[in-house]
Formats: sequence, structure tokens, C-alpha cells
Amino acid sequence: MVKKRVPDWLNSSMWSSSPAPTTISPPSKSPSGSPSHDNRRGGYASVSSAVTSSDSSPAIIEPPVPIPPPTLIRPEPPSKPESAPRTEVRDPFSGSDDGVTSSVEDDSRQAKLLQELSRKVINMAELRQLASQGIPDGAGVRSTVWKLLLAYLPSDKGMWSSELAKKRLQYKQFKEELLMNPSEITRKLEDSTSLQNGEQTGAGRGLLSRSEIPHGEHPLSLGKTSVWNRFFQDTEIIEQIDRDVKRTHPDMQFFSGDSASAKANQDALKNILIVYAKLNPGIRYVQGMNEILAPLFYVFKNDPDEDFVVNAEADTFFCFVDLLSGVRDNFVQQLDNSVVGIRSTISKMSLLLKEHDEELWRHLEITTKVNPQFYAFRWITLLLTQEFNFADILRIWDTLLSDPEGPQETLLRVCCAMLILVRRRLLAGDFTANLKLLQSYPSTNIGHLLYVANKLRSHPTH
Repeated sequence: MVKKRVPDWLNSSMWSSSPAPTTISPPSKSPSGSPSHDNRRGGYASVSSAVTSSDSSPAIIEPPVPIPPPTLIRPEPPSKPESAPRTEVRDPFSGSDDGVTSSVEDDSRQAKLLQELSRKVINMAELRQLASQGIPDGAGVRSTVWKLLLAYLPSDKGMWSSELAKKRLQYKQFKEELLMNPSEITRKLEDSTSLQNGEQTGAGRGLLSRSEIPHGEHPLSLGKTSVWNRFFQDTEIIEQIDRDVKRTHPDMQFFSGDSASAKANQDALKNILIVYAKLNPGIRYVQGMNEILAPLFYVFKNDPDEDFVVNAEADTFFCFVDLLSGVRDNFVQQLDNSVVGIRSTISKMSLLLKEHDEELWRHLEITTKVNPQFYAFRWITLLLTQEFNFADILRIWDTLLSDPEGPQETLLRVCCAMLILVRRRLLAGDFTANLKLLQSYPSTNIGHLLYVANKLRSHPTH
């Protein structure tokens, strides 16, 4: 069988040569409260216990600007324009990488984004192209752009005020209806009935007698429509949400700690997840959703516009619903083996790797028998929120959210690029070493990672 050749643009010393090893300290990542963040992940995560005691040497990465050997074939530029120029990401290794240049580029990109946001009707195609290259921090640009990319804000700025008021009122009503204690619901219903009959409200009459409590609203009622029965059924999920929220980014004061602001932020995350679970009984809450919610709330809560800060919880809820709508099938266990389930998605990533780097695919899945479910399950379901530090997550999400077809296809290309960037180490490793590497991905240059991911869109191996 003739193996497919590695394309010229992949023939780089970044992943194919063997430079002198450079040791680094373990990368800083978002700690998790449990090894898997999901009961369903237990079967996959358990494999890591078999590799934790071996290969204890420090992680090794390639130098950031490798010097190619004399015989190296230089990567050739594409012979024709990119088929999807909106996602083109500049390779940070192709030019100066000093802080001054980066700052100038950030300022220029921020100016272009602000100019686009100043239009009465925003050109979404142009906005997506700019955002996919990274949204500079500051000026609340990322907060506004993400709301636009997730279709929470319409492109017509004249509609922003009315749309925001409508959505925020809707969320307030959701909270009033879904987060109310059953005793309060019973009292509210009783007061409403009393007012209709011209009687005193419950507050004026004192406690209801046992005979006056409707059967469906009695705390011991097992009826399907009983608010108390539904309340007790929800208790387990609410307790799980509470535990997961408290474990969300414990290294960040914004999410963790005893400060009033941290506790308020935790309460907001819990409210969003509980409301989502009650409005979506088919999926409810699955561990790991808190990790997808966190970046959205963090960005919106740190908007310099006070109105957006005050309403960050409501805004985050609707953006979370939209984002999850594109990946929710990955959380539904009943769909795991279907064409839209997580195993099918992982298979797509595997085929993408085979298409672009068959040598690496063969070594991983046939020679060393590293099942991609062992590492890609978490990568995909949690949108890479556990593989990189928080600032890098935001940068990756700029690109994921910029895809008009949704984040999943871009996400699979990023996952494939993650494998290619460490291909030299993977090709040299066995099952144990490779699984350990991929379950604890090393620090990398995010700009270069996204550059390689974008190349996978238009450079298949022939």
C-alpha cells in the first residue's frame, strides 16, 4: 500500500526534525474538580490512571522559531487564493514576533473592529473575518463581538435596545417561574385565587389549613404536575450544578474565593444552568456545561459598559443557549452511537487526521492503538476549555465563534492541528507516552495552532 505523502507545508522542522530538547515547567491549565468533569467520561478517563506513574520526565517542546536544516524543503505558499479567506490567520512565525509588532497589530485590528461596530448595520462577514484573527482585549470589543457572532445582538444596531430589553425581561420571567420555591408557588396561586374571590390574601389570613391545600400542591404529592414532586426531582441536579460551579476555575478569583463578587458570580452561573436544565428536560444538565458557560460569563461581566455588566447573567444565558445548540448532541448519552453523537464526531476528527497526515494517524491508531476517544472526548465536548490557560481559551473561541456554520467543524480542525504540532513526539512515543501527552497537552503558541488549523481547510494530501 502506498502511503500518502506529507504535504510540503507540513514538512517543517517544527514537527519533523529533532532539535535539542528544551524543558519547560508544566503548563498552567484550568484545574478540574474531577478527572473527567462528566460521569460519562469516567470510562475514557480511567485509562489515564495506567500512565500516571510512567514517563515522569518534564514536557519537551520545540523551540518557538526553529532553524531548518539546509536540505529542508521550505513550505510553499498556496498556488491559488484560499477558498475561505475569512478565516485566514497569519502565521506568527512568518515575521517578527516581538511585543511591539504584536501590540501594533492588536491596535490595528481593534481599530478595524471598532470601525465595523460603529456602522448602523454591521457587515457580519467582515466582522467574522476580523474576529477569527483574534479580538484584542480591552474596550469591551470581545463582549460585543461575541454577542453578535452568537446572534444575540442583531446586525442592525437600531434594534439593539428593543431586543435587549425583550430578552432580559424574558430571562427575568424564566427565573421567577423556574427558581421559585414550591411553597412560594403554592402561596402565589392561593393569593391569586383569593383576590379573584374578593377574599384576604394568604399573608392576611395566616397559614392554610391542611384541607385547603390542593392535592397537587401538597409536599407529599407524587403527581406528575405537582410542583413539589418536580422540586424534589430537580434537587439532585441542582446539587450537582452547585458542586460543579464551585469547582469552576478555582485558580481565578473571579470564579472562586470568599469575596462577595465571586459568590455573586457563582450564583449567576448556577441560575443560568438551573434555568437551562428546566427549560430543556430532554438534556437537562450534564457535567461540563459549567466549563462552557464560564468563558461567556467572564467576558460579558468584564464589559466596561455598566448596563452590560448589570445584565451579564441574562445576556450570558441566551448566548449559552445558542452556543450549546450547535454542540448539544455531544452531551446526550442516548445519541452517542448515532450519526450526530460524540463518537461520530470523534470519527470525523480521526478521518481528518488521516486525510492530512496518514503517517501520524497510522502510528496513533494502528501501531500504538491510542483510541481517540481517550483524549478527544474531553477536547470536543468541553470546547478545549480544559486544555489551555484561560486567556488562550478566549483567543481560540474568537475563531470558533467566527465560523458561520457553528463551532464544530473549526473545532475539529483545531483538534487535528493539536496532534500535528506534536507529531514528532507522537511518532517517537508508545501507547503510554502518547496517551499521557495528549491527556495533558503541552503549552503551545496559540496563533500558530490556529494557523495550522486553518491550513487544514485547504491543504489535503493527494
